[in-house]
Amino acid sequence: MVKKSIATPNFEAALAELEKIVEKMESGEQTLEESLKSFQRGIELTRTCQQGLREAEQRVEKLIQKNKEFVAEPLQSEDE
Repeated sequence: MVKKSIATPNFEAALAELEKIVEKMESGEQTLEESLKSFQRGIELTRTCQQGLREAEQRVEKLIQKNKEFVAEPLQSEDE
């Protein structure tokens, strides 16, 4: 049996799909089997989002330069 591979979405698409899955699961209208499939897909999407955030963080760290050396600094929130 050939397993269908699902294309890895970009961060925004993964997050949007994850939000839809959560709404669907919270509605309580899915069968157990559908809920399990949704949960599995949600885990995959969560991992995709986490990877996207890690990559973005690494890119930000590379862009911060201090005293001619790249230094990782925490991002300032808009409240500060």
